[in-house]
Amino acid sequence: MTKKKAKDKTTTKAKNHTDTVKQTNKKGDDLLAQLEDAQQSAKDSWDKLLRSEAEIQNLKRRNAKDLENAHKFALDGFVKGLLEVKDSLTMGLITAKEDSATVDHIVEGLEMTDKVFMSTMEKFGVVAINPKNEVFNPELHDAVTMVPMPEMESNSVLEVVQIGFTLNGRLVRPAMVVVVQ
Repeated sequence: MTKKKAKDKTTTKAKNHTDTVKQTNKKGDDLLAQLEDAQQSAKDSWDKLLRSEAEIQNLKRRNAKDLENAHKFALDGFVKGLLEVKDSLTMGLITAKEDSATVDHIVEGLEMTDKVFMSTMEKFGVVAINPKNEVFNPELHDAVTMVPMPEMESNSVLEVVQIGFTLNGRLVRPAMVVVVQ
């Protein structure tokens, strides 16, 4: 081999080695950049996770407080409605104590108070069960006694001893009734 060929071969080897070193450095730089991106992405994800957990804890606390307040003040509107009935009773008592009070005035006041009371109850989903002259229903009525009456239809309500109530369609107290045998 000639010196020139040997020199060219050495130059080519050196050039190839330099190219290999440059490629290795370039790959290393790429890997470092990818590593830094991955570390930054992991850090961002960790921050998001911590924020999400904090938000969930805050939401749980807020919901617990809202639920506690809902239980604590659930009857607020109902109590305000009953205060109207209380006011009506107080006015009736004041009127009944007057010298000019008559039994008719007192009865009229009691009827008005009863009307206000039933109106308030209905506003909150409480409905009266007053089944006089209706067919006996064991799901809504409680038979106190049965009376034989041939002129009336059997199994019908003759008299209501105590009216019953439902709350939003659910039975609270059955009506106590006298049933025709």
